[in-house]
Amino acid sequence: MVVRMRVNRSKTGKRRSHHAIAGQRLATCECGASRISHRACPQCGKYNGKIIIDIVAQSSRTARRAKRKQTELRAAGQSEETKEKETTKTA
Repeated sequence: MVVRMRVNRSKTGKRRSHHAIAGQRLATCECGASRISHRACPQCGKYNGKIIIDIVAQSSRTARRAKRKQTELRAAGQSEETKEKETTKTA
């Protein structure tokens, strides 16, 4: 079946000219770091002048989890270095 009212390439391109993805709008936090609008600052954890995320507790929790993972790997007879070597050999 033949398309009766075919739209040419230039018309299609003109219509799609507004379909491009725009970059994210960045705002400046009180601490001076740039952050995404309507989101808490990843550096200080503040949003709208209030502390929403406790950055110190979050970093200590991450360190504690990494240490626990390291001890579990040692107990299993593996370490991070041997895992990294195995992944680089396969890649």
